[in-house]
Amino acid sequence: MSGRTEHPAWGIALRLTATLLFAVMSLFVRLASAEAPVGQIVFHRSAWALIPVVLYLAWRGQFPRGLRTRHPLAHLRRSLFGCAAMFFSFLSLSKLPLALATALSFLAPLMAVPVGVIFLREKPGWLVAGAAVLGFGGVLLMLAPAFTGPEWDTATLIGVGAGLATAATTLAARVEVKRLTATELPGTIVLYFSLICALGGLATLPFGWADVGGASLTFLVGAGMAGGLAHICMTEAVARAPISLLAPFEYTALLWAVVFDLTIFGLIPALPSVLGAVVVVLAAGLVAFADPIQARLRRRGD
Repeated sequence: MSGRTEHPAWGIALRLTATLLFAVMSLFVRLASAEAPVGQIVFHRSAWALIPVVLYLAWRGQFPRGLRTRHPLAHLRRSLFGCAAMFFSFLSLSKLPLALATALSFLAPLMAVPVGVIFLREKPGWLVAGAAVLGFGGVLLMLAPAFTGPEWDTATLIGVGAGLATAATTLAARVEVKRLTATELPGTIVLYFSLICALGGLATLPFGWADVGGASLTFLVGAGMAGGLAHICMTEAVARAPISLLAPFEYTALLWAVVFDLTIFGLIPALPSVLGAVVVVLAAGLVAFADPIQARLRRRGD
């Protein structure tokens, strides 16, 4: 990616476009889930994404060179974690409003805090530790409506559980991606991820797929194309602007999710769920910007 000239404005525009495309992908997944099982959605999301990814690699002059890799097992590990995250994410999307499922996806950086403390003996600052506790408190708020009323809301419980699993497997996948980017082309990582996820989705065929057509097939194809284009826009954004500059724009995903919930599904989540989602996103933002915030506080203290 060093061949790209940094242009922050273009980088921000591309990151916003990627966020919108990922939101559209989530919308198509939720619409398709009315008929198609999760495994079938995963297959179509991954298989159709190969078209824009291969075209992107050809445009960059990296195809078929982009198929070569010295680390096939690392690609397999990354893709297995990513594929698990996709299965859990789509299950969450099928059970929850888009806004709540999207908010849960921001838990990944919060989960990194206890993992670092337990396994790596890290000592996070008070702001990071407090944000992690705040974020998991937000999850409890999101769960509150499931425990009210005469019966438990099983769909919400499954959706939130799948969302938590999505965050955990996404965190593991990001670790593998970080390792791979030291030696592999970004397009190569996305290509093998899409291939392996397509095979993972195809493996669910014996368990029963829906006979889809018309609108449902359009949603499945749309999910794949939107997801593939989103990955490309995100890759190009990172090439043109620092990651730290782009990070805040990831949270616009929640805005799109709320808009789609209201305009397409007519969904207004319960107040505790909305408050919980806001708390989770706020906590994730605090973790992302903890270092500059703490540095500014130290300067004021001096």
